[in-house]
Amino acid sequence: MSSQPTTDRSVDLGAISPNGSRQLGRRSSVCLTDGGVVAGLADGTVVAFDSDRRELWRDEHDDRGSVVALAPFIDGVLAGERGASGELRFHDRETGDVRWRYRTADDLGAPQRGTRFHLPFVADLKPSGDRERAFVAARRYERADDGARNFRSVVYAFDREGTVEWRIETDASPSSLDADGERVAVAFNRCPGSHDPGLIVLDAQTGDVRRRWDPPGDGERRVGNVALAADGLYVASHADYRGYCLDDDGVRWAVALGRPVERGSETVYAYPNHVHAEASGVVFVTGNTYPEDGRETDARHPNEHTAVGVAPDGERAFVDRVGGFAHEIAAEGSRVAVPVAQHFRERDPDRHGLRVYEIANGRVHSQSTPGVATAAAVRAGRLAVVEEPVTYHDGGEQRGAYRLRLTD
Repeated sequence: MSSQPTTDRSVDLGAISPNGSRQLGRRSSVCLTDGGVVAGLADGTVVAFDSDRRELWRDEHDDRGSVVALAPFIDGVLAGERGASGELRFHDRETGDVRWRYRTADDLGAPQRGTRFHLPFVADLKPSGDRERAFVAARRYERADDGARNFRSVVYAFDREGTVEWRIETDASPSSLDADGERVAVAFNRCPGSHDPGLIVLDAQTGDVRRRWDPPGDGERRVGNVALAADGLYVASHADYRGYCLDDDGVRWAVALGRPVERGSETVYAYPNHVHAEASGVVFVTGNTYPEDGRETDARHPNEHTAVGVAPDGERAFVDRVGGFAHEIAAEGSRVAVPVAQHFRERDPDRHGLRVYEIANGRVHSQSTPGVATAAAVRAGRLAVVEEPVTYHDGGEQRGAYRLRLTD
């Protein structure tokens, strides 16, 4: 990829209800394949385009949930839903035909309510390094009569034919996973039940637990995201708002990212939500500012919505404000793409768009979108971004549209 991609083309994705001032959560997804791009839509449709934006195939049904996760797998594409069935599907890359499917709700249970947060949710999926297996984390949330939060979750290994090779079940909430040929690392951001560690590392072949780790800090918030690298594991901690590098001996280094700071009469913090690592270092991305007391604040954490690059020795390589909330990040090698959605406290539409970073050098590309950018993919010199419309509560004007933006 050149340092400044210039060709920006868009594809209409149809109708969708606009976002509001606050994020609605993930409801779209995108992945790049050899010569093409696949988008997962809020109504459950999966649609593929070639490099010239010509539609190749479309798979749609009325009773599906939002397609919130996509990844190339073998000769097709894996799609994961947030919906009543929490379905995982494997689509043929050439035709879009569903070659196999799995309902995670059969393991997680039916939703307690029909509202979005209660729906079974494929939180993350990753193919193994050799593409012979796919690893999937799914969860379901419910609230007990006494107000307590409860989760049911399953981590799966699927073979090429959709057979479950192994699974583990917990009462915690998985937020992400990463996998290579030997390991599967799973991050749990809420642990209100008997499952304690915020991070577990599983044997990719058997599912046996090889390692457990928990960041320091009190409360049920634990780990927001994890990345595997040849030299260790990298963790975005929700417990103490730090980024960690772990090796076989324990913590190699830690960096402060969203640690509590005083702003006037308040103490505020920001969660580190995303991490990507490879040989040249690591990038962390933080989220919204929150006060220690309550949820509303006029204060701003100095590192909210910030990308922080860290060298292999733990020294900071760059710090850059991305401008708004990132539902996810996408990465290939040393390139990290951050789709930027709304800053719900300031609601500045000029901040919507995409930021691209080189781990060692910082930002190398930026583009704006009228709507909010909610999903991204990067592969072999190409970028893909999903833009969704937004209508701020104190503005009234709809900005942007539901479209796929492609950049070469």
